[in-house]
Amino acid sequence: MRWWRPARGAGRAATPSQVGKTGEVGGIMKREWPGRVRLAVDLYEAGLSRWAQRSSASRGRELPEQECGLRTPYQRDRDRIVHSKAFRRLKHKTQVFISPEGDHYRTRLTHTLEVSGIARTVARALRLNEDLVEAIALGHDLGHTPFGHAGESVLDEELRRLGVGGFQHNEQSARVVELLENDGRGLNLTWEVRDGIRHHSGELSPATLEGRVVHLADRIAYVNHDIDDALRAGLISPSDLPAGPVALLGESGSERIDALVHDLVDNSFDKNEVALTAGVSEALEELRGFLFSTVYPQALEQAGGERIRQLITQLMEYFLEHPEALPRAWWPGEDSPPTGAALVRSVADYIAGMTDRYAQRVYLDLFVPKCWANL
Repeated sequence: MRWWRPARGAGRAATPSQVGKTGEVGGIMKREWPGRVRLAVDLYEAGLSRWAQRSSASRGRELPEQECGLRTPYQRDRDRIVHSKAFRRLKHKTQVFISPEGDHYRTRLTHTLEVSGIARTVARALRLNEDLVEAIALGHDLGHTPFGHAGESVLDEELRRLGVGGFQHNEQSARVVELLENDGRGLNLTWEVRDGIRHHSGELSPATLEGRVVHLADRIAYVNHDIDDALRAGLISPSDLPAGPVALLGESGSERIDALVHDLVDNSFDKNEVALTAGVSEALEELRGFLFSTVYPQALEQAGGERIRQLITQLMEYFLEHPEALPRAWWPGEDSPPTGAALVRSVADYIAGMTDRYAQRVYLDLFVPKCWANL
């Protein structure tokens, strides 16, 4: 292999003849015999902060596999997540408002993309591993239920009542990528991506700074876009927002996100930690508390919270009583439907994976009489 250093003269592009002769452009690509171009991962990640997680230091995958020649391991994880069925279903899962009629309300997918954008901005400014951040961000909500946190709450109560632990969307997101996707084989992601997904919420912090960036980016994103959607829906007016955080962070969502991101970067630059300053963190938590005490209860009431509970509990009861009706994809590797605790978990997996409209359709098919047409 021969290495090519960029030609003299800033911004000068390598010509096709140069690429053909040298086998490398820009210091990060190399040509191996008999002509295949590969990414030099060490050089690609050489400019990262000393605190960043590098691919070479990854704990790897549960099942060893040959690495891709053009992508880092974390880029491969990102692509596997984007191509998963669970990721595609996010476009029809609730963020705050149940099956909103308006085209401009967020869904779980648009929330995920906003988190990814904020997290990548922070990671680039801090010279952290942007590929790792993006993979965690795009996978962090794959385990969310239909009907948002209302659906999560009902599933958690049902599993606890049935003596099978409970339900948390972050744990379910990890379960999706480790077990449920790819016909029960999982996506075989790297340890750092799985850790970031599992701990993007909850009591434990992610092991990497990249995972902690996603944790904060998630909160920055949903606090501000949920306020924006609540204003659009007429649930609140601008005067209802807490005055202190608005005065500190800004009146609009874009102003507040800009202030939060700059504070996060300024306070975390070249440190082995990722955190907002105390005053800004308190302002963000005050806005978050406002959402949980005001916006989310109102949104749930308007959607008919008790009907959501009824829908999910009746689906649980039906499939537990009729395990043969559980789609074959949700008991992979078995010749017959599971029983006992395994059945409860499989039913929860199936319901958690549903989109809002699919859950409604299954409910209608099972419990609402159909008209008889005499053709």
